[in-house]
Amino acid sequence: MQKVKVGIVGGAGYTGGELLRLLLIHPAVDLTFVHSKSNANKPVYEAHADLFGDTDLVFTDELNQKIDVLFLCLGHGDSKVFLQENPIDKHIKIIDLSQDFRLHETAGEFVYGLPELNKEKIREANYIANPGCFATAIQLALLPLAKVGKLGDALYINALTGSTGAGQRPSASTHFSWRANNISVYKAFTHQHLNEIGESLAQLQPNFNQNIKFIPERGDFARGIFVSIVLESKDTTEELLQLYKDYYQPHPFTHISDKEIDLKQVVNTNKCLISITKHGDDVLITSTIDNLLKGASGQAVQNMNLLFGLDEKTGLQLKASAF
Repeated sequence: MQKVKVGIVGGAGYTGGELLRLLLIHPAVDLTFVHSKSNANKPVYEAHADLFGDTDLVFTDELNQKIDVLFLCLGHGDSKVFLQENPIDKHIKIIDLSQDFRLHETAGEFVYGLPELNKEKIREANYIANPGCFATAIQLALLPLAKVGKLGDALYINALTGSTGAGQRPSASTHFSWRANNISVYKAFTHQHLNEIGESLAQLQPNFNQNIKFIPERGDFARGIFVSIVLESKDTTEELLQLYKDYYQPHPFTHISDKEIDLKQVVNTNKCLISITKHGDDVLITSTIDNLLKGASGQAVQNMNLLFGLDEKTGLQLKASAF
């Protein structure tokens, strides 16, 4: 089997590290280079100590264009600058994990890379804008309702994220002494992922233009996102569960549970789990993902698999830690 030749730019951070872990064991991948200016000529395991003994790869500051696909694991705003300063050969597909190309006004030739929304477009694309982590968990909780035009006026969302969602560079709100045994709200009603969520929902339900009331929270754990959404519906619980199961039947990573779900079920996997309960006409939808996998690097590999005609699950059949 001819392998897909892969390059990573920005390989020293959390998403770059997760990509390395996935691609090093991916049966259809030849990991050609890992780019990092700040770590050039250092072994990859110096930035990702868990990879000691798994690879002898060394970071480089050179861009090798003898590849099939390039992953950009750069900060928001940096991908656009990188591509302006480093023209990429037309034959190379690009998967960008920043927010630089997610919105219609900035997308250009980039396709929004949520497979549960755009799978066929992704298969035919050259450039993919990987979704945000909050955006992934929230959209997956709402797409089936949008598909049948049943998103109403009131949409209330609370989502708790782990510290890795803030990136690898330390800050006041990621420092252990502050984060441990602590919870806080940030960017209430204004989080940057709201724009991509709104565009995706409107793609399925064109009349959707409601103001989404979204409260993000920082949790005192490392990885994962747990979303709770409250809305109104006249449908029964059974009708809603069937609607969701039918929508996600062709999608191998999103699963609808008849029971309550918890974060540990998805951490270290590319899964999204969704649960639905009703209280009168009020519906509680809970959704949970690993922010670094289904919310970032795992989804990026899922998109790569689709781009190159591989089974969507290749290299992503991962197991959660039960304890």
